Amino acid sequence: MSDKPAGAVDSSAVVITDAAGEYTVEQVKLLRDAAHIRQRPGMYVGNTSTGGLHQLVYELIHNSIDEALAGFCKNISVTIHVDGSATVEDDGRGIPVEEHPDEKRPTLEVVMTKVGAGAKFDNSAYKVSAGLHGMGAKAVTALSEWTEARVRRNGRTYMQEYERGYATSDVKDIGASTHTGTSIKFRPDPQIFHDATFSFDQLAERVRELAFLNRGIRVRLLDERTRKEEMFHYEGGLAEFVAYLNAGEEAEHKPISFHKIMDNIQVEIALQYCKGEAEQVRCYANNAYNPVGGTHLTGFRTALTRTLGSYGERNEFWKSDEKPEGVDYREGLTAVVSVQLANPHFESQTKVRLNNPEVEGVVTAITNEFLGRHLEEHPKEAQRIMNKIVLALKARKAAEAAKKALKDRKSILSGGGLPGKLMDCTSRDRDSSELFLVEGDSAGGSAESGRDRMYQAILPLRGKPLNVEKARLEHMLNNSEIISIISAIGIDIGNIDDLTKLRYGKIVILTDADVDGQHIRTLLLTFFFRQMRKLVEDGHIFVARPPLFRVEQKKNKRYVQTLGEMQQELMERGLHDSELIMTPPNAAQRTIAGPELVRMVQMLGDLEDSLLILERRGLNLASFLALATPERGLPQYHVIYGGKDYWFYSSAEVDQFRQQEQQRLGRDLVVAETVVIKTGENGEAASAVTFVLQEFHEVRTVNRLLEKLREFGVGPTDLVPLQRLAGREPPVRYLLKFQETTKPLVTLRDLVSEIRRIGERGISITRFKGLGEMDGEELWDTTLDPARRTLLQVNMEDAIKADQMFRILMGEKVEPRRDFIQKHALDVKEIDYHGA
Repeated sequence: MSDKPAGAVDSSAVVITDAAGEYTVEQVKLLRDAAHIRQRPGMYVGNTSTGGLHQLVYELIHNSIDEALAGFCKNISVTIHVDGSATVEDDGRGIPVEEHPDEKRPTLEVVMTKVGAGAKFDNSAYKVSAGLHGMGAKAVTALSEWTEARVRRNGRTYMQEYERGYATSDVKDIGASTHTGTSIKFRPDPQIFHDATFSFDQLAERVRELAFLNRGIRVRLLDERTRKEEMFHYEGGLAEFVAYLNAGEEAEHKPISFHKIMDNIQVEIALQYCKGEAEQVRCYANNAYNPVGGTHLTGFRTALTRTLGSYGERNEFWKSDEKPEGVDYREGLTAVVSVQLANPHFESQTKVRLNNPEVEGVVTAITNEFLGRHLEEHPKEAQRIMNKIVLALKARKAAEAAKKALKDRKSILSGGGLPGKLMDCTSRDRDSSELFLVEGDSAGGSAESGRDRMYQAILPLRGKPLNVEKARLEHMLNNSEIISIISAIGIDIGNIDDLTKLRYGKIVILTDADVDGQHIRTLLLTFFFRQMRKLVEDGHIFVARPPLFRVEQKKNKRYVQTLGEMQQELMERGLHDSELIMTPPNAAQRTIAGPELVRMVQMLGDLEDSLLILERRGLNLASFLALATPERGLPQYHVIYGGKDYWFYSSAEVDQFRQQEQQRLGRDLVVAETVVIKTGENGEAASAVTFVLQEFHEVRTVNRLLEKLREFGVGPTDLVPLQRLAGREPPVRYLLKFQETTKPLVTLRDLVSEIRRIGERGISITRFKGLGEMDGEELWDTTLDPARRTLLQVNMEDAIKADQMFRILMGEKVEPRRDFIQKHALDVKEIDYHGA
């Protein structure tokens, strides 16, 4: 998890100096609204990787949940669409669409585009809210290629469209509605997010949390790509949440839950002890997850230690000279702490920590009251909890004694105890030094001969390291490979806080890119997470990514890092000396080669992405492309009305059609949900829904590219096969010529893949897996050289989720691991490469 600036502002002054270093008024640029969000996306959604991508959806869900907290929303729907977009829809009050008195623009547009605009700065519309900065919807609009907002309010349905943060249409009344609510559909901008693919499982984790935190609310998650669907609805609230977190664990008692409002702060807590050792406490403020915790966590821990300690002393569960410490009270504890308050103060826009000082005392008082009463009223449960604490105390004392004895005997960190197989570096500058943990002696030898001896140290590991998730402390410290790692790194194991003796700034895991290499990598990550977590938290652990392909051409051998780079190279090789011969019906033959062919192939490659989306929508591509006209291209709007499909080229045509039908029927047409919230759950009668309007945004790209391809004489019919007539094969329209060979193409959609096949001629491509296949020079060129290598930094965005994953994958219990494998087996694409 990265630290981000706290909050964001309406505008930002950016200073740009000229070549002479002058600083004048001309160098101060003012960025407002979408411009500032796109310039500094990390300030608003955390980052531009998968975390920030999914944060866009979370921001919209939070808005719907705020409607639920205000008592106006019961159903929320989240949908991932086949075109890579997502929709969040609710049955709340709907965003106002009337003109804003200050901005003189529709309020919907102001809410969606103006930074700082919102209804959550006072307590008139929302008493409590996860949204604070007026940023969520604006961030979504600004960081999306396009956004479509639909509001159901005042018996009407309104729609407005946006591109990259700015409105591209007016707010339009598109028909009647039988209920209220807001629907926001958006497609993340690939200019901002390198990988803009939503994960169903990642969204499900957050949706499930919100359903637990807001008992009674229904949240539906649908993935149109796979037709996977889940409904999240929990009447038990946090008690069910704790039971879910402890699934597969042996619990000491049933979940204990309580809630109370004190000083206008609502506190709800559930907790349960298990026989395991790990502590997991999840903290929320106004439904926003606070991964670092904050004052509510401090208050809970203070009360837990005080209440349990007082009960244990009164009932003489331990001696006065051997009192448990805080860690003993928390061993095996799972808890969820949720608070609701009017004016939360968070550490940043992503709400990593709650900072309200008044919350600590309230949480402490409520926990003391209810937990103390529960212990007195349930003595059998209390005794099991006390026995658990006493056992944790004894285990900690025994572990400390065993650890000291073993360390004294093994001299792990004293008396020059560096492992003999460590090939150390010359430099003693920690920040510039690197330790590579290398799989196998063979790869270790190659790494030793290829490394920079000044800054790079090599520690070869024999076999697979010990799985510390299952091993007791004494077994771990008897393992020679674990001892070598500890002594080479230079710091003690356990809950370390002091890294002054750390010998290397980077600790790099270097394993083969196959299944065994991934297993070894996972075992090492388990060790660092369990025994040296501070190294992970402070960003000292890295994973090296060796290249994916070895390419041999005659006597030359080289490596290609990624699949994308390999495909690009094959395309460039295939385009060299290739020609496309086009023989259209009733037209002269044409040959395309050189730069012209390069441009054409680039357009066809871009076009293919959008055509695949249309096919995933279930459209017959040949029938749809037949609707294209030279003047208007393909229709962009799809209307389902009276059981029939209608296609329109502009929104004006849709409005005209709707008005004509309304005049003919003598009544308004009701606009159906594009993402249907289950009928009966929001009071909408299925018989009233008669008019479905869909806009296919990818058609814009298709039309633009088809217009450009017209210069090559290419039209929509060139993208689909010709029909057979009277049983005879259709004529060949395209020939791809390379040197003395020709390849007939059925459609131009085959051109890109065939050129890549040509690119494979004359070279041998080997899927690279083993480090031992490279000598020292090659290992330096591909994996060790800081100027050319690829390192992945291991970070920890959610310690509790990481803890759960290590328990599932590396723990004693087989059933959770089997269930995990069965659930995700079909998702595995590249089992032999880069699983980190």
